Amino acid sequence: MSVVSTPTRIGRLDLIGRQLDYWVTVYKRTWRGSVVSSFVLPFLYVVAMGVLLGGFVEQPPERLEGAATYLAFVAPGLVAAHAMQTATGEVMWPVMGMIKWSRTYFGMIATPLRPSDIVAAQLLFTAFRVATACGVFLLILAPFGVFESWTGLFLAWLVQILLGLAFATVFFGISASMRNETGYSVLYRLVVIPLFLFSGAFFPIANLSPVLEWLARLTPLWHGVDLTRTLLLDRVDGPMALVHLTYLVSMTVVGWWFAASRLTKRLAH
Repeated sequence: MSVVSTPTRIGRLDLIGRQLDYWVTVYKRTWRGSVVSSFVLPFLYVVAMGVLLGGFVEQPPERLEGAATYLAFVAPGLVAAHAMQTATGEVMWPVMGMIKWSRTYFGMIATPLRPSDIVAAQLLFTAFRVATACGVFLLILAPFGVFESWTGLFLAWLVQILLGLAFATVFFGISASMRNETGYSVLYRLVVIPLFLFSGAFFPIANLSPVLEWLARLTPLWHGVDLTRTLLLDRVDGPMALVHLTYLVSMTVVGWWFAASRLTKRLAH
């Protein structure tokens, strides 16, 4: 009597975990190229914008959203902007390359991996990159005395991971939809740079016109900046913090679905 064995169903978490070796290898081969952008530039940003330029900015705390100095005001904004830039950098050119040039994704789906598994693993790697880059950035801020408690610092670090994922999911989906890399210049000029400049990182958005202030409040980076700043300054407004978290979590969930669906459609052609 012969016994016919049935194939073991591979769980979703197992499929995601099996990609760990790949991403560890990628990081080992590329981390040196990110040292300056991830770890050195944050220190230079703090010194240039917060210490040197900040020395010329004398405003009372009520004009700086409760911050005692301009350094204490701008530092949280720089951290949040760093999370956005790190996350988008991990899912723009790399996603395009794995579809168009190296075609790594096509090799992956020749295995039991599904596009949704590929997206999940790469987004988790992006979360790791954001966590390490922003973790170092926040530790760099420690000697400058710009945060009120270690609890607020830890919670702000978690917010950076969420903020990074919110941007990474959406930009992953956009990258998976693009046929060539020429659109990246448009994304940087019309989305990333304006967000960096006008989402409250460098000055209170109350200084903008009413229409622009309203638009700024709709941007994900402003929610990340404001939540980070209130945590580091120990001035958390519970209901507003809940609004920030709801916005970022919703963006992450919808963006994750968007990324998985766009990659699935792209790899099917």
